[in-house]
Amino acid sequence: MTTRQRNTMWVYLSVAVIGLLGTAYFNVRGVLDSQGNVFSAWFANPATSSLSVDLLATASAASIFMVLEGRRLGMRWYWLYVIGAFVTAVGFTFPLFLAMRERRVGP
Repeated sequence: MTTRQRNTMWVYLSVAVIGLLGTAYFNVRGVLDSQGNVFSAWFANPATSSLSVDLLATASAASIFMVLEGRRLGMRWYWLYVIGAFVTAVGFTFPLFLAMRERRVGP
């Protein structure tokens, strides 16, 4: 692994940690504040609807990329990143996938 690849991997991992911590905090708050009806808040007004559609489109593209790229590179467990995106957040799993992809690609 080159220095550039190692640095890139660490940047992706940093973004993954930020994505995990930031989304976990607001996900927990959302569940507690909405009495379990968190999905109705996704489309509560035009601003959140726009962000929700944006997130869903990005998550879909990221999921397709993770499956195709994971298969192409022969990465093990690549499908866990897609499942993890629905359990945690795509803001965590996609940068984590990119970091592991960077390790896999090599020099």
